[in-house]
Amino acid sequence: MTTTVHMTTMTRLKAVLVPDKGRSALSEDYFRSEHHLRAEGVTHTLIVEGGEKRGLRIPLIVRPIEGTPYRDAVSPYGYPSGVMDGLSEVSKEAVDWHGTELVSVFVRDRLRGPQCFAGGTERNEVFFIDPRLPIEFREMHRRQIRRNLRLGFTSTYCPAREASLEEREGFKDAYRQTMVRDEASPRYFFPDSYFEELFSSPAAWLATARAPDGQVASAAVGVSSDGVLHYYLGGTTNAYLARSPAKNVFTALLELSRQLGMPLNLGGGMHPGDSLEAFKRGFANASFRLYTHELICNPEVYAHLSAGGPHGDYFPAYRAPRR
Repeated sequence: MTTTVHMTTMTRLKAVLVPDKGRSALSEDYFRSEHHLRAEGVTHTLIVEGGEKRGLRIPLIVRPIEGTPYRDAVSPYGYPSGVMDGLSEVSKEAVDWHGTELVSVFVRDRLRGPQCFAGGTERNEVFFIDPRLPIEFREMHRRQIRRNLRLGFTSTYCPAREASLEEREGFKDAYRQTMVRDEASPRYFFPDSYFEELFSSPAAWLATARAPDGQVASAAVGVSSDGVLHYYLGGTTNAYLARSPAKNVFTALLELSRQLGMPLNLGGGMHPGDSLEAFKRGFANASFRLYTHELICNPEVYAHLSAGGPHGDYFPAYRAPRR
């Protein structure tokens, strides 16, 4: 049995960067799986060595800083956190970061502890449906779900690897139409190769709501990671948007979460208090906060690159969008 050591003291630890495409941080959890790390283009593993075979291993995407000889790094999308071998809640000040040769690192942590580092930054609220707790959807949501069932909408789920080509293409159409409607950042318009990695994962499921004519009206991919079923990517086609079939997809994913014995993470809004957050809050019976960690590995270079830039909480500051 491994005992986790919470590193909140000033014991000096060493950080190294390994160019192994994240292989040192692989696990069965989706956000640290080989499929996700390949899809996201992970290049390295950040290893914090604690001695006595204790360590922390975090997958990262290392990027050049344009116009400079320097590099920084960021976690892949989602809630990847890291593999913890007896080491967690590490004090950032207790680590010697120079060996990484990076200017900064932005780490996205898991939702339900333990966390990689102590003193994380509280980000947006994310909403859960925990099947172990009383579940009470808003009346409007219940009414629309029942209406869709009366009209002949059906919802199903299956392992993504077993989904038909028609179901996969229907999901991609629904997702991409949603991204266009929402005027999403180019980062969210994933290529087909990204979806192929996602569909190939044993930790991914595809939930689909079909209209009475058999067409895919809404679909979502749920992935299991760190004891949670996450609503990862999803959308609704323009043709059926008025019927809100995504709500029927939620009920399919909730049934799956019960089967797996995991809470369902619906995610949060784009911005605090927006309509997407309100929509998800109407289903949830629990919530958590996303925490991130902002690591400045080379303070002098970081200050130099950030000088004269916009002020705010964007990290790293030298990459903040300029108006």
